[in-house]
Amino acid sequence: MRPNPNDFAPYYARYIELVPEDDVLTAMESQSAETQRLLASVDETRAAFRYAPEKWSVKQVVGHFTDAERIFGSRMHAISRGEQQSLPGFDENAYVANGGFDAWKIGDLAEHYALARRANIVLLRNLAEDAWDRRGLANGVPVTVRAIAFLTVGHERHHLRVLREKYLVA
Repeated sequence: MRPNPNDFAPYYARYIELVPEDDVLTAMESQSAETQRLLASVDETRAAFRYAPEKWSVKQVVGHFTDAERIFGSRMHAISRGEQQSLPGFDENAYVANGGFDAWKIGDLAEHYALARRANIVLLRNLAEDAWDRRGLANGVPVTVRAIAFLTVGHERHHLRVLREKYLVA
């Protein structure tokens, strides 16, 4: 079942719209396999590539969507458990700047991503049906667990498209 528009901030619609599937768990599993195949095809030279001097490297893009995976997972976990305190936002540029991703091996980044995604899949697979629609606050904005799950897939799809189109990672 898809999230309702009142389940998330309008800003996130651009990511959720990238997920036409109704079964977000199946989408997460197939996307994880696709992303792992893609990352396995990237060598260290390509992983260091930036399509413009001020843009992130391939490694930094992977680090970013893995950071987001972890944060979205933490939000899904907390909200599914009934957390009512507003969960913090995050400054993606500061996270990338402080992540040191260019020093990582691309294989380690791929493994880090795979483990974070797997943890989120296992969490969601074991949620009670009513937990999917629990509402909490993330960065002061109301959101449901279901919406965050769809956002997680859409956010990664966005970045995978950027890797293919601008970084020519195929």
